[in-house]
Parts: sequence; structure tokens; C-alpha cells
Amino acid sequence: MMLEHVERNIDGYVFWQTFCRLRFSKAKIASRWQRIISKVRERYMVKPGNVFGHSVEESLVEKVTPMLGTDVPLKYSPGLAFPLGASEAENGINFAIFSRHASCVTLCLSIFGREKGQEICDGMVEIALDPQKNKTGDVWHICVEGLSRSGILYGYRIDGPQEKEQGHGFDNSIVLLDPYAKLVSGRKWFGDVANKMSKFLGTYDFESMPFDWGPDYKLPNIPETDLVIYEMNVRAFTADESSGLDPDVRGSYLGVIEKIPHLLELGINAVELLPVFEFDELEFQRYQNPRDHMINTWGYSTLNFFAPMSRYASAGGGPLVASHEFKQMVKALHNAGIEVILDVVYNHTNEANDRHPYTTSFRGTDNKVYYMLDLDNGAKYLNFSGCGNTLNCNHPVVMELILDSLRHWVNEYHVDGFRFDLASILCRGTDGSPLNSPPLVKVKIVFLDYKIYAQSCSMLWQSEVSQSLILLLSSLSFYLELRDRAIAKDAVLSRCKIIAEPWDCGGLYLVGKFPNWDRMAFQGSLSTMSSRWAEWNGKYRDDIRRFMKGDCGMKGTFATRISGSADLYQVNKRKPQHSINFVIAHDGFTLYDLVSYNFKHNDANGEGGNDGSNDNFSWNCGVEGETEDVDVIGLRSRQMKNFHLALMISQGTPMMLMGDEYGHTRYGNNNSYGHDTSINHFQWKQLEERRGGHFRFFCEMIKFRHKHPILRRDRFLTKSDVAWHEDNWSNHESKFLAFTLHDDQFGGDIYLAFNAHDYYVKAAVPSPPHKKRWHRVVDTNLESPKDFVPEGVPFSDTSYNIASYSAVLLEAKP
Repeated sequence: MMLEHVERNIDGYVFWQTFCRLRFSKAKIASRWQRIISKVRERYMVKPGNVFGHSVEESLVEKVTPMLGTDVPLKYSPGLAFPLGASEAENGINFAIFSRHASCVTLCLSIFGREKGQEICDGMVEIALDPQKNKTGDVWHICVEGLSRSGILYGYRIDGPQEKEQGHGFDNSIVLLDPYAKLVSGRKWFGDVANKMSKFLGTYDFESMPFDWGPDYKLPNIPETDLVIYEMNVRAFTADESSGLDPDVRGSYLGVIEKIPHLLELGINAVELLPVFEFDELEFQRYQNPRDHMINTWGYSTLNFFAPMSRYASAGGGPLVASHEFKQMVKALHNAGIEVILDVVYNHTNEANDRHPYTTSFRGTDNKVYYMLDLDNGAKYLNFSGCGNTLNCNHPVVMELILDSLRHWVNEYHVDGFRFDLASILCRGTDGSPLNSPPLVKVKIVFLDYKIYAQSCSMLWQSEVSQSLILLLSSLSFYLELRDRAIAKDAVLSRCKIIAEPWDCGGLYLVGKFPNWDRMAFQGSLSTMSSRWAEWNGKYRDDIRRFMKGDCGMKGTFATRISGSADLYQVNKRKPQHSINFVIAHDGFTLYDLVSYNFKHNDANGEGGNDGSNDNFSWNCGVEGETEDVDVIGLRSRQMKNFHLALMISQGTPMMLMGDEYGHTRYGNNNSYGHDTSINHFQWKQLEERRGGHFRFFCEMIKFRHKHPILRRDRFLTKSDVAWHEDNWSNHESKFLAFTLHDDQFGGDIYLAFNAHDYYVKAAVPSPPHKKRWHRVVDTNLESPKDFVPEGVPFSDTSYNIASYSAVLLEAKP
């Protein structure tokens, strides 16, 4: 009873969790304090310490149920409350699921699984859990003996209060997917409309041997300053017939492996994969609606946060094959020196909205816990994601799920980092209001007078243990880390890149302001710790676009952005690499479309052109869409090269989109999430056609960045680092910028000039460093291969006539 009181009280909960998860910054604790901690744990702590309640010993009393379709009895016992999900116990398979408000939980087992790609066979074994024996705290659990160690499908029927206006979503007619299922079984083939109503169930594999990462395997561990990120979609990368791959491999994890040589040739060293957590690509086809012709190919609609997308397995191999092949992909990428960053969607799920609920897991497990609800308005979903619901990220149970998920992908699949979709939602409280110090994102390390605090809690403990606790907490002269309250400080995630998309659909725009620093108080003094969070710099995207298309008044802002956006990130010990610079991302125009369309053309999406952004800062170069006008085609080519040049010489971390290296078009569709066609699929034939021109320029520019450290400093530029050849900053009409980056170590200065005017500009060129001369490396106005000459063309004039809408790069060399 006392334990439950602590868990229910928020202040007591935080303290209890803190105490349960003590992790000291330095291992200098006297052994007597370790003994005290052990003593307290033995007597009072949650085993093994989590937000869901403590575990219980399995009862020796077993129940026996005939196994469906066999004569073999199915034995089961109470089981353990931890870990959540399906786990292997000494005497069987343990199942544990959290549901605070449920009144009845039934475990459903499909003993025979799926056969020949069809749905679950009619019969399922159903075991009702006794709340007196199979429930600890808010966790329902059971251990089943005699089950296969691999391949069993399972789910839950859960019942509870039916008052929807109070936030409940229970429906015991639905077999629910376990939120902690590590593997998910659904339809076998991607986009198989014949099975569009497929059910999704959890499964497990405790039989296979551990994956062999190899004796020489190692993580790339690439410094953030050196990253060049390639945003890509696993399926779309190789799904097209032009990939030349076997049909069974197209659109799979193995397909990515086959195309690693392309990534190496391009020069990128990190892939940012669009969502690879299990999702239902046919969710739009469940009922009649304007989008029921679409297939969700981007994957921003998560079913489960632990399982790799099963239909990215080769040859319809299913969840076990998908898990194995995902690891093969990561291993191959790592062996090629390429890091793997996952685009993760912890802001909403697939379970839709109030009008068209799609109950598969969280809604039916405990809707009131997992989602943000407007309890003053009939408990309707708060929709900060734009997708109908919002995950309740800073609720302790949901925080634990997110952290467990992230750790799982690092420990089990060896991923190198995460990009958090609509990350501003992670900064909202359970009622949706913005938080200054969101527990999930930002850790606080605080020194308190723990003696007073412990004494105030002494009612919870008695005798010598209470006194020992007071003595222990009074003696702590080091920092206590609330480890489980923040992604940035989690021990398992400490090696990972963490990137925020710092906005959401509710207007919480946090570019340059995403919670990134950790404040710690010690004996009355405050100090600031270094930041780990990087951000998608949306202002970089918009400002670069506006300057390049010739908007007035953008020169100074353009200079700020390519210099690392110090106005946004030179605070709290942040560095230029915390700005993820991008011109193009998956949502919005491709690079080709950015210079070919003034307006979005989204009619194929079925929403009357109302979806997608209207603020694209694009310019069609004189003609909307496709054209045979050679002048327009030439201008578009220059502009694409200008954008890529600016991206690769900017301080910060560059990111480019899959397909921009050959000029992929979506024909003006700036929201193509629902098209499993050539609109999204990488066109390998087009790549070959443009290999000697557009693609060559992109490759060479990336290599140039890798070779020149002055383009990727780990500090913001100072006056000694750059010379701005400009005395006309206040001229609103000026659209020309020239500057020199200085290389004090080797004298390899780099001169750059960008001309966004519609006329030539004759620019004065400064003298090169001593005993050096300028060499023209880039002139985007020239045709390939003259537009990029790696060794440089000697240049000795004192001025350079720079064409309209073009850019020049000169390098100082002996």
C-alpha cells in the first residue's frame, strides 16, 4: 500500500524513480554506502526498478489448458512484471503488458501462426489473466510453459471502463498488438491490397543464434563535423525495376546493401532512413475516403516502436527475416564507413483520430495514458502532429517506452543515431502545453539538501534502513543524475547522434531554441553543460532558397546561414555542427522541382491540392514544370549546382535528399507520402543518363568538402577565419556576396562568390596567400566537366566576371 502511494504521487514518483536508478558520476562511493543501497533495494525497491511496478515471484501453482488442436497441455503460472513484452523465462515464455485502467486482460496465442501468407487461423488460445494473481502494480503478466521458442503470434484482448468522454478506448473485441512486441507479424508483401485488412500481432524469436557482427566489425564513430547525411527511403531506393535487382530484393534492406557502391561513389558517410519501424502502408484503404487510393510509402505512421518494418524483408520473408536483414544492412553500411541514423516518429501513432479510429495497440491498451487528450472537451485527441493524435511523450510510462525503444535499436541493431520527427511535441506536457524543461529531452543534474528530503519521506521507511538512507543522502557531495528522464544523458544513447526536427503542427517552432543544455546546481552555483542535440535548421533551408532565387534583402542572412547560423546556435556551448543544414528534405519539393515549379501540384493526393506546404520559396526559372526551352533548362541546372555548392561549403552538418544527385522530379508534388511509384522511387536509369554531368558535380563537391577542414570547423567563424569582400551590407537590392575563407595552417584559402542577380557581376578577386596562386575549381555557369575541375584551373586575373545566377569557387594552391 505504501509503495503504491509513492508511485501515484508525482513528487514521490520522481524521487522513487531517482533512487531506484541511482547512477553516480564517479565510482568513488565507499563500500558501506553500496551496502546501504543494496539493503534498501532488497527491502523496498522495485525489481528491477521501473515505472510499471515491481515484479513478483512465479507461483508454484500452475494452471493447465489444452492446447488448441493438440493433445499437449498448456501450462501457465503468474509470471513476472518485468521486462515488458514477451521474454524467455526459466520455465516458459513470459508475457507482460502495462495497462493502468484495464479491468480485464486476456492473452491471445496463435499457436500455428500464419500459413502461406494468409491471415491467422481461426482458433486462438485465450488465457484470461486473474488480477489477483497476474497483476503487479499496473502490469499484467503471465508465464506460459510449453510454447515454441520462436514464431508464436500473440496479442491481447483488454477491457475496461467504457466512458470515452473520460478518455478510455477499451474494446475487447479487438486483439491488440503488444506495445513492447520486439517483432510484428502482418501481411507479407508491401502494398498487398488483397490483404489490406491484415491484423498485426506480436511475435518473438528466442531460438536463433545471436547475429554475427564479425570479428573485425566496428562502429564508424564519425565526428559530427565530418558528417554528410543522405536522407533516404529504404523501399523507394531500390523498388524500381531500373535498380536491376532481383524482384525479391527490390525495396528491401538487402537492396540497400546492393547499392552501397553508389553511396560510396557519391561520397556521403551517413544515411538517415525514413521510418523503418513497423507501419501499415495500407492504412488509408481501410474505409472509403479521398485518400483510399494511396499507399503510405514514407512510413510516418508507427504501429510499434521496437520492430523493424517486416515488409522490407526480402521475398516476403516476414518479421524474423526482416530483423536479421536489417542487421545485415547496418553491418554492411558500417563496414563501408557509413553511419545509420533512423528517422523516428514518437509524436503520434497509426491509430488515427476521433472520427475514424484505427485501434491496433495503444488506444485499446490504455488510451488515457498513451495519448494527449482534451479532458475538457469530451477527451478528444489533441492533434499537434497533424495526423489525428499526439503521443503523451512526457508521461512517465510513455517516456519509459520511448527510452526503452531507443535503447533497443542501439543495443540490438547498432544504429548510430536518431532524427526525431516533429520533436517539439517531445517538449509538451501531458496537457499539451509547452515545457521549459521537458523531462524526456532535457536532464537536470541538481544537488539538493537530501537530508531534509529524506527526512520528509521517512514515513515511507522505518528503522535502521530509514536512518541509513538519511545518512547516505546527507553524505552525497556529488551529482545525482536523473538518468531515465532524458534522451541526451542516457548511458546507452550516449554515443548516438540525436537530431531534432524542432517544430510541430501546433505552432511550437523551436529552431535554435530546442532544449539543448543541461543546468546543474551545486552548493548554490550554476554552470552550463555542453549540448548534444542538433537541429534540422529550417531557417537555413528558407533563407538559402530565398537568396538563390533572387529575393531582395537576403544577402546578410545568407552570409549568416553559410557561416553556421551563429545567431541561432552560438549559445550554451553549441557549435556549428548542431545546425543540420539542408535545402531539400523528403517533405516538400525535390531539388529539381524547387527550380522548376512556383506552385505545388498535389492533385494526385486526393485532397484537392489542399495538402502540402504553400511556402516553398521556389522559382521555376521562367516556365512552370517540364519544358524544352534550352535557356530555362540551363538556368535550372545552374541553380541546382548553386544550391549544392552553398550546402557543401556551409559551416554545419549538410544533409541532402536521395535522388537529388541526379535531379529526381515528383512533377511538382510536394507531399508525395502516399505514392509507391516512380514519383518516389529512385530512377537508376536517369542516374546513368546524368552520371557525367549533374551527378559528377554533386560527387566532386562532396569530396571537396571532405578534403578541406576549413569548411567544417568545430567552432564558429572569427574575423581571422573569413574576409567578407563587402562594404554594401545595407543595400537592400544587392544580391551578390563574395568572401574568402582563410586556412592559417596550410594557406589553402578558398574564395567564394554567389551572384543571384539576373546580370553579370565583375568581382574584384583578392590577392592569394604568399607563394600561392588562385585556381578555379568551380564555376556553375560552365558545362561539365569544366564546371568542376578538382585540380583547379590556374587563375591570375584581379577580377572575375561572374554570370547571372551562378557561383564561383577559387582555391589557393602552390
